[in-house]
Amino acid sequence: MKELVVISGKGGTGKTTITASFAAMAKNAVIADCDVDAPNLHLLLRPRIMETHSFYGMDKAEIDLEKCNECYNCQNACNFDAIDDALIINQHICEGCGVCEYVCETDAINMVKKISGAVFGSATNHGTMVHAELRIGEEASGKLVSAVKERARSIALENENELIITDGPPGTGCPVLATITGADLALIVTEPSLSGMHDLERVLQVTEHFEIPAIVCINKYDINEKNAGKIEEFCNERGVEVVGKLPYHPSPNMAMREETTVVEYRKNVLSEGLKALWERVVSELDQKEVTLLPAR
Repeated sequence: MKELVVISGKGGTGKTTITASFAAMAKNAVIADCDVDAPNLHLLLRPRIMETHSFYGMDKAEIDLEKCNECYNCQNACNFDAIDDALIINQHICEGCGVCEYVCETDAINMVKKISGAVFGSATNHGTMVHAELRIGEEASGKLVSAVKERARSIALENENELIITDGPPGTGCPVLATITGADLALIVTEPSLSGMHDLERVLQVTEHFEIPAIVCINKYDINEKNAGKIEEFCNERGVEVVGKLPYHPSPNMAMREETTVVEYRKNVLSEGLKALWERVVSELDQKEVTLLPAR
């Protein structure tokens, strides 16, 4: 069993379009959407939710007013101004740091678990999908990504799936670090824009630091072939293989309106490019040692 993660240094590179097409072409795979802040893989795979698990993010403070002696130490110590003059804690402002609990003279403040989102296990036409959603204004998305990955691994082990395909979040922050942890291969999707080139370098620094094997796909390469050439030159200098160059094509928008993937929608130059890219990715995965750990 192996795990492929599809990531990008910035949003809008076509990462989810590629991941959905991979899911349609894969056999015996579990699909995971780890872009929990803005999930959209479900728009293409039409999952049917089979199970829901509550996700508990950061603990939040609560005051027992019956125990409180109104010393206001908690309000004075709170750097986030989350406690008003009536000693009511605004849960949307509270950062869960626990300082108020520490300074309370009467043990009237407790840190309690709050539901911050949910993890879903769903059925799709291409296998089991694990995805999640944060509630509005909630944080700890890195922790939620870890919950998605743990559930995906558990399902893969139970069903003896051969592969986990993970749609990761953009950028280089905590959710990305949680996504690539334990992966066998990272496919980095970039575009031939100045921001795409810059963010590709940043995300490669992350994969290299955590020793995750990485390969690159240049999406919409023909909108600026000069920059696409610079990306290839940069990757060659870093010893990173460019395994695919996909042309710009309107079919992703058309396929999304039909709630399907590009490779299922209609045969065209992009769908053929995606099939060739998938073959290269499978070849790269076959060369990697298994690093998947059992689910806890």
